[in-house]
Amino acid sequence: MVVSTENLRSALAEPIESLNDPVGPCRRLSSVLIVEGESDIHGLLKKGLAGCFGRIDVVDDSDAADALLEHARYDLIISDTQLPGRSGVEWVQHLTARDLSAPVIFTATQPDLDTAIQALRAGAADFIPKPFRIEQMQAAVKRCREHQRLRRGRFLLQRQVAYLQERSGIVGSSEPIRDVCEIIKRVAPMPSTVLLHGESGTGKELAALAIHNFSGRRGSFVPINCGAVHAELLESELFGHAKGAFTGAIKAREGLFYHANEGTLFLDEIGEMPLAMQTRLLRVLEHRAVRPVGGNREIPVDTRIVAATNRDLKAEVAAGRFREDLFYRLDVLSIEMPALRERIDDLPQLVDHFANSIAAELGVAAPSIDDAEIRRLKLHDWPGNVRELRNVIERCLLLSRPPSEGLPFNRPPPCESVDATSSEDLSLETVERRHIQQVLEMQGGNKSAAARLLGVSRKTLERKCRIWDVGKA
Repeated sequence: MVVSTENLRSALAEPIESLNDPVGPCRRLSSVLIVEGESDIHGLLKKGLAGCFGRIDVVDDSDAADALLEHARYDLIISDTQLPGRSGVEWVQHLTARDLSAPVIFTATQPDLDTAIQALRAGAADFIPKPFRIEQMQAAVKRCREHQRLRRGRFLLQRQVAYLQERSGIVGSSEPIRDVCEIIKRVAPMPSTVLLHGESGTGKELAALAIHNFSGRRGSFVPINCGAVHAELLESELFGHAKGAFTGAIKAREGLFYHANEGTLFLDEIGEMPLAMQTRLLRVLEHRAVRPVGGNREIPVDTRIVAATNRDLKAEVAAGRFREDLFYRLDVLSIEMPALRERIDDLPQLVDHFANSIAAELGVAAPSIDDAEIRRLKLHDWPGNVRELRNVIERCLLLSRPPSEGLPFNRPPPCESVDATSSEDLSLETVERRHIQQVLEMQGGNKSAAARLLGVSRKTLERKCRIWDVGKA
């Protein structure tokens, strides 16, 4: 089952109580302030909303409302747009400037489009024309209550995601990385197997560690790269071996499954695992027990499996290189780790993080990397993803050179927007000349690098530079 962000958000948006009852879902709102100049509406609202609120205060004008707000906090405000002294919209605008947190429902005796627009700009949660039925007000209150619940849920989720990033070392605030953190937070407490997909260097081990840290499991996080261990040794590494099981086995040894008992075993590069080992792993997943090499009994284990791969396992299954039954055992919960080029907005945060952490490791001063250098780094495709970026920053520190030096820039810089109403020359020749100048400046006057970035030969670039008299040292 792939846990998508859409599924997560729909689960968060699912109402707790039934919304068929116009009163029941409102009961958690404890207080309401009604600001209404028409006295005959006072009784209607107090009676109709009595089941929604524990406290209902009614006043005739904004001055009386201000006096109450000095000493009390309300979960909801219901106000007429026309009040004695000043309009309800002006009053709410004044409250908003003072950080009003309660939603506001406006009512209007003579509703018109301008009044409705002003109310919405003032931050109205709803707008109800007069005369209205009490059921309309109850429905509006119910909508406000749902909006507040969802807003609180989003706020808590954002705090949880920020906490997860702080503890796990996952750096970034772009939408793709926030989505990953939301899913990790959701699936971490579950015992199910998780399969992490993504290119090499995207941080799959960090994500696996985050899953373990937030799982609540008492055991250890134990990683192993299945492609880095010789096929003949992998079985003993995972399951352990008995004394005398093979030449050189002078004593018994517990495997990684044993050491990860009540914890998490991270199987990195699971696609590299030999077929014979895949069969053994499948049996462990099915029976929750391991048999050491040369052993005659199985040892029960409570180990949560998180696997990762940069291969397309479905294609590997089709090619006969990966067991289909094991794939479906592993692919219970699936998380796709985004490539760095898909979360390029995180690059400034990542650069700052690596610059400071690596500088501390090396005992040197953290470099100052300006915005122009960040813009150059964003032009690189980063095939090695975050791991490549870390290596680039470390090289920058070791050699005291700009991080972008020596990187191939595979994408042109973003063109600045042009004002269509401007009277300046917007001919194709002028725009082309400006673009070439911008690329040359970005490459420090290096015409070979600029030509590669522009997708033309150096000879063509030099010809254009001579014609336009640009690019001279």
